[in-house]
Parts: sequence; structure tokens; C-alpha cells
Amino acid sequence: MISSIVQQSRQAFDSGITRPLAWRKAQLETMITMLEKHQDELSAALKVDLGRGVEEAWLYDIGFTITEVKLMLKNLKKWTAPRKVPTPMVTKPGSSMRVPQPLGVVCVIAPWNYPVQLLLIPAAGAIAAGNAVVMKPSEVSSETSRVLAKIVPQYFTDKAVAIVEGGVQETTELLKQKFDHIFYTGNGAVGRVVMRAAAENLTPVTLELGGKSPTIVDASANIAVAARRIAWAKYVNAGQTCVAPDYVLVHKSIANELV
Repeated sequence: MISSIVQQSRQAFDSGITRPLAWRKAQLETMITMLEKHQDELSAALKVDLGRGVEEAWLYDIGFTITEVKLMLKNLKKWTAPRKVPTPMVTKPGSSMRVPQPLGVVCVIAPWNYPVQLLLIPAAGAIAAGNAVVMKPSEVSSETSRVLAKIVPQYFTDKAVAIVEGGVQETTELLKQKFDHIFYTGNGAVGRVVMRAAAENLTPVTLELGGKSPTIVDASANIAVAARRIAWAKYVNAGQTCVAPDYVLVHKSIANELV
């Protein structure tokens, strides 16, 4: 099943349908339409998975994604335009151009903490670049995964944009397939698994992994503003954000007041 989905995406890319800017724009516009029409359903799913209210669902996932995709649409022509670059003396009197080209079939594997935006924004980027894409939402945010797996095929019907549901077994099978790029967001342990699997096919990877995020507060800071911002950043999404503050480095002259 998974191999056939990837094969269909490969065939779609090889057919050339993903390359024209008109196709890319149409898919990005379709993604916006899908999110707008199903925002209530997605909000309800995010409530089940993460306990989010409607406002948070819109601000951190649904609306956030729409804003990013609109930015891609606005800049797509500029980003994909050929650019003149310097020509080495040895190849004079020739001229040189850098012409952006799609990679092929891209796999996007998303985490559970922002299950809409961390799946669809990388996928939209791959589409904007002229690639076919296979998406894998997190099984931990199972209700959001279910909704996305239902609506994506309803809007993207030409096999160049696909979605695969499942857990460890399905992800393992997915990683056995030949992709031209893998974009993974999640923890370091699984990141190592992804990189090892990608190495079998010499597939380039982008690993967006967790880390430890310091907050620096110097002596010139507005302490009340800094305290509010630190608290907001730590508690937003119940603290489940990769760039949430983990510790504070504060100038000793204001440390007690800040605390």
C-alpha cells in the first residue's frame, strides 16, 4: 500500500505535472481552501488531541499555516525565477544562470505538538518548489491525523500530493521507499532512525529536532515585559514547543527582581 502510494507520486512527478508554476499555485490555493472549509473540523480534532480552544487552534496551527502558504503564493514567481550569477573566466564569453529545479518526491514526517502547521507548511514548501510530496502526520495526534487523512485526498486528486497514516510500522515502511528529500520534525532519537534509513538511498534530509532554548535578559530590559513574554512563551501550547524557553540567563543586577 505505502509503496504504491510513493510509486504513484513518483509517476506524477515524472509526468512533469508538478513543474509549471500554474500547477504549484493551484495546489497552494487548494491547501488554503481546504483549511478554510475544514477549520471547524480541524479545531475539534485539535481539541481532542491537545485540549486546544478554537482561538489557539486558529492562531498556532490553522491560521498560521494559511498565512505561510499565502506568503509562498505571493513570492513564488520571484523565488523560482532564474538568476544571473558570476561566470568564471575560463568559460568566458559565456554567461551563467542559476535555475531552481525541483528535487522529485519529498517525504514530510510531522510531530504531534503542532500537527497541522508542521505537516502542511513543509509540504507546501515542497509543492511550491515543484515537487511531489508524501505526508505522514503523527499518530500521537490521532484525531488530527484522521481528519487530515480524510480531507487531503478530497482536495488533492492527481497523486502528486499524498498522505499516509499509521504508527511506527507504517513510518518504518515509508522510510524504506526511495525519496529525493526527507523533511522530519521531531525528537533526536527518531531523527537518527530517519537519517540511517535515508542513508540507504543516499537521500538528503532536513532534521528539525528539539533542543534547549535559553532566554537572555540583560540589565537594560524592561523587567515586567520580559517576565510576561517569558511566561507566555513557556506556557503557550502547554509548553510543548521546540523553541519554548528552557532556562533564563539574567544579569545579576536584576535577577532577584525578575524572579
